Formats: sequence, C-alpha cells, structure tokens
Amino acid sequence: MHTVWKGAISFGLVHVPVKLFTATESHDISMKMLHREFHSPISYKRTTPESPNEVPWEDIIKGYEYEPGRYVMFDKDELQLLSEEASKEIKIVDFVDLVEIDPIYYQKTYYMSPGDTGANAYNLLKTALQDSGKIGIANVTLRSKGSLAAIRVIDNCLSMVTMHYPAEIRPVSQVPNLPSNTGVNERELTMARMLIDQLSTPFDPTKFEDEYRKRLMNAISDKINGQQIVTAPEPQRANVVNLMEALQASLEQARTTAIKDAVPNSPVPAGRKSRAKSGAGITGNK
Repeated sequence: MHTVWKGAISFGLVHVPVKLFTATESHDISMKMLHREFHSPISYKRTTPESPNEVPWEDIIKGYEYEPGRYVMFDKDELQLLSEEASKEIKIVDFVDLVEIDPIYYQKTYYMSPGDTGANAYNLLKTALQDSGKIGIANVTLRSKGSLAAIRVIDNCLSMVTMHYPAEIRPVSQVPNLPSNTGVNERELTMARMLIDQLSTPFDPTKFEDEYRKRLMNAISDKINGQQIVTAPEPQRANVVNLMEALQASLEQARTTAIKDAVPNSPVPAGRKSRAKSGAGITGNK
C-alpha cells in the first residue's frame, strides 16, 4: 500500500503518530474518448480565450469568482499556508456510538498504521476503542479539504472514515414529489413486514459483485476476439397494479427461494411456483 498521509491522532493530550492508507480501490473500467473516424484519442489542452497556446502549469493559479468575471486569487503557497496547521493532525473531539451516525455522512475509508514511534500509543487507542465500543469523531484536513472523520477499529486495525459536514447534506425538504399523506393500509403493512422478515439475513458483502463491470469486461473480451456483440433486451416486468397482490406474490417467491436454498434439490410445488412468477416485486400503486 502507498502512504497517502502522515500525521497524528490526538485526543486530550494523547498524541498517536499514524500513517494513512486508502482502504478501498476503484474497479471502474477506464475508457478513452476517440475520434469516430480516425480512432485516435481526443486530447485536452489548457488554453484561454486570450491565447491559443497551452498554458504551462507554473502559470496557473486558483481563483474564487465572487462576482461574474471578478476573482480573488490564490497561489499554491497561500493555499498551503491555510491548510498547513491542521493538515498533520486528526483531532478527536468526541467519542460516540457507531449506531448514532447516519450512513449519509460517510465518504471514504482509510486504514491507519502506527508512525515510526507510535506503536504503543496506537495499541492503546485501538484497545480503548474496542473495550468501550465507541468511535472517535475528529476534524481532519486531507488534500486541502477539511472534513469530519470517524476513527474506529476494523479487524484489529485503526481506520478513519471521512464524513460530510452537516452543511453539506441537502435537506430532505428539497426532494420533489414526496407524498404528503403518509398513511398506509394496515393489511398491506402487515404483508410488507412479513416480506421484510422473510428477506432479512445477516449482511454478507461477498454475495455481491459489480454485474455491470462483469458484463463490460466480457464485451471487451468478445470484441478483442472479433465477436459480434448482440445483447438481448431486458424482459419487461409486468406492472402489478394491485399492491396487495404484489406483496403476496413477493412473499410467496421469497418463501419458495428460502425452501430451495435450504434444500437445493427439493422440488417446488407447482402452485407455489406459478404464484411466485406472477409478481416478483412491488412495481405499481393501488
């Protein structure tokens, strides 16, 4: 792993030197933009309306547009000074329970290893978090951007998850077309709860994979081998108008799947099989 940041965690007067490593990696498939006729890559140049020549990096500064066409400007050194003081410290200000944090706040996860002289303090903080069941809420600046962070233990390793500030979370009131009437039919609600119970299971991330990436890689392989790609259209899902029927069909399908999973070679009763196919999900309104 490549070290992306060096600094320290602090809480009270305790100082824990740490190194930061990215805990996740992108599996996106990179594609270049090509000219349709010449199949050559499209290039981008740093130009301005005043000059067609490409602008060298040393002539580029950053500016904030406070009025249309009017900027306050900052060079690299000025921005560095603004972030320098906080950039080397992860300052824990509170300890909270993990369940208190809504996932909407989470951004990116990093692993942390002890710094060159921080093994004892690292183990102390890790063990204290494990024993207390708490996580630390901290302020941190990474790559000139400030954010909240959650400090927790993952598989006996200290980790940090950057978080949005509350001001960065858009209020739900901005979401259009939310129903004003929140009432529900009690029978439908009972069926929905039964369906949720039937589909409830411990979270197992190994069950999931990027299906789009898999299809794209297969298509790339086929094209390299000179094969013509023909994709069958997605089957149209029937629009189940009656919500209760959709719930009943979904519940029956979930039960059928549970039976097959429990006894893989067991036959599925014909009546159950036909009913399960009648509706796989809630796709319409009553």
